[in-house]
Amino acid sequence: MSMREHARVIAAAATVAGMLIASIGTAAGEGPGLGRAATAEQVAAWDISIAPDGATLPAGSGTPAQGMAVYAAKCQSCHGDGGAGGEGLADPLVGGMGSLDGDKPMKTVGSYWPYATTLFDYTRRAMPLDAPMSLSDDEVYAVSAYVLSLNGIIGEADEMNAQTLPKVQMPNRAGFVNAWQP
Repeated sequence: MSMREHARVIAAAATVAGMLIASIGTAAGEGPGLGRAATAEQVAAWDISIAPDGATLPAGSGTPAQGMAVYAAKCQSCHGDGGAGGEGLADPLVGGMGSLDGDKPMKTVGSYWPYATTLFDYTRRAMPLDAPMSLSDDEVYAVSAYVLSLNGIIGEADEMNAQTLPKVQMPNRAGFVNAWQP
């Protein structure tokens, strides 16, 4: 059996298992008795989405120089020196400018992402991979500033904060439709 066929069998089995679990107890109007409802505090802790306009960005700030230190300590082991990625590492964060129309598009923060606020949101929510949501807001601003600087999008002395980050013009902003606008 090929890997693709094997994956399809596993996916089908998972779907059937999910349907069976979901049906347990439904005849009596009850769920399967798994888990519990999230408390308001738990929901609030994860309700941290940042829209492209940056309206919900938290207080804090950071510069590329500050971000370089945070990156070296908490990001470089996965993303490589200077965000270059590499063999056995996460995809590059820098480079790829002008490659999206080519045969081998390179989707990086600089070449692909439409909003700098998305970089902040994703970094705060998911990084570092082994400890998501562990960075302070100042560290996230600093790492965002460092990655934006590496891509030549902001200057080495530019400070990122709730006012400056949404104003950053990403090179591929016109490549997306903003679904957040009314």
